[in-house]
Amino acid sequence: MLKRLFDILLSAGGLLILSPVIVVCMLLIWLQDWHSPFYVAPRAARGGGTFRMVKFRSMIIRADASGVDSTAANDRRITVIGKLIRRTKLDELPQLWNVLVGEMSFVGPRPNVTRETDLYTAEERRLLTVRPGITDISSIVFSDEGDILQGSDDPDLRYNQVIRPWKSRLGLLYVDDHSVALDVRLIVLTLVNAVARRRALAVIQSILVGMGAPEELCRIAGRTQPLPAAPPPGARNIVQNREGVAT
Repeated sequence: MLKRLFDILLSAGGLLILSPVIVVCMLLIWLQDWHSPFYVAPRAARGGGTFRMVKFRSMIIRADASGVDSTAANDRRITVIGKLIRRTKLDELPQLWNVLVGEMSFVGPRPNVTRETDLYTAEERRLLTVRPGITDISSIVFSDEGDILQGSDDPDLRYNQVIRPWKSRLGLLYVDDHSVALDVRLIVLTLVNAVARRRALAVIQSILVGMGAPEELCRIAGRTQPLPAAPPPGARNIVQNREGVAT
């Protein structure tokens, strides 16, 4: 109840305070190609089913027809304005509405398309026991996800091999040990990450140590070395196909 009250107050305040920024973004995106500035798409909801997540549209119309879920920084589907709002994370602002109505939380595992959650291992499915969020530990650690996937011949496969395993592990840590105090720290660190990434990652590492995270996961969160491929939580083998099936 405290977490929900926190979400309501913060999202309502955010929508009010940031309304000028939201209006400017809407106008710039609409003037670009005369289509809706919003991208509304189904995402996996807590406990099953889906909800309609709202974002500012950063891609061309019908970009999802390609069937590619992972987006590299050099993806040709991204528009000129889209590159700007993705880099600054402004594309996430409309999700304040999803938080206000209770479909999302400020902090929680990032919502995925059902094509991805259908591939979850039994262990990963625990990520669906809490409300999805605008930000979380993995959102900070992998805020450069597009850069990680840039130049890949198969972004979905690379995502499943080097991002999903660590992202899911970080998400599960949050599921097992979340609190409003941790939420406040992660919201602040999300802002810090935009201007002082190394500092934000150092604090994330200290948080993970305090949560009893494995040494390897703490090291990965520092992002000082290339990301190694690994099996998703609950699987024994590294994903070997673009379908993302783990065994």
